[in-house]
Amino acid sequence: MLIHPMPDPVALALGPVKIHWYGLMYVLAFALFILLGRVRIKQPHIARQGWTNQHLDDMLFYGMLGVVLGGRLGEVLFYRPDYFFHNPLQIFAVWNGGMSFHGGFLGVLFAMWLWARKQGFNVLDVYDFIAPLVPLGYACGRMGNFINAELPGRVAPDTLPWAMIWPNVDALPRHPSPIYQMLVDGLLVFVIVWPFARKARPRLAVGGLFVLLYGCARFFTEYFRTPDWSINVAGIDVSSGQMLSLPMIVGALLMLAWSYKKQVYAGAPSAA
Repeated sequence: MLIHPMPDPVALALGPVKIHWYGLMYVLAFALFILLGRVRIKQPHIARQGWTNQHLDDMLFYGMLGVVLGGRLGEVLFYRPDYFFHNPLQIFAVWNGGMSFHGGFLGVLFAMWLWARKQGFNVLDVYDFIAPLVPLGYACGRMGNFINAELPGRVAPDTLPWAMIWPNVDALPRHPSPIYQMLVDGLLVFVIVWPFARKARPRLAVGGLFVLLYGCARFFTEYFRTPDWSINVAGIDVSSGQMLSLPMIVGALLMLAWSYKKQVYAGAPSAA
């Protein structure tokens, strides 16, 4: 059995300025987005659509706003509305953690729609372009959760070699759920979606596959995480994360069905 290392959440202090590990994980996520995006725009089927480095750089700004604003708003509305209602100033304390992927996902969808309209791209092509760039960034965010000792797992058998005592909870062994989600929801989804996206696929196939895989992975890993809230359906507890993932799974199946029925491939976008 292990004990959570509980590292100092502040990576670097320069006088009154403190740089938190959680923030650095987001910087790493955005850096990976750019690096993977640079590789992606060189893929022949992507290059034919007219993507450039300038497009990628401009899109990152919109994506950052979508992630931060949507992620925080999702945390407030989906997970802890009562807490933030009574502590409204804590809404702005993003360095303490607390970002909802589902909220960030919706925020990015909206931000990419705005960007696509501005640049003259088909928004579905934009979604397909960014889908393989998301999982590793998500994995970075989950590592930030682990460093902050957020998202404690459910109680685990004390015979589980990697069961972990979680700080500020109790002395019971628990599943290190942020690590599970980093590995399954993030890295595993990436190693499936990235090779799939290297070839030309019907419009929305790549985006649909990512949403389906993430939804299924998140539904599974939620079994090891202490839920923020849950409901009982036919005698089965369904966590908040699972409730939010179910629409993703259903929506992704519809997207994939539409994609392979229509068999429409991305064309060159109009000039920006």
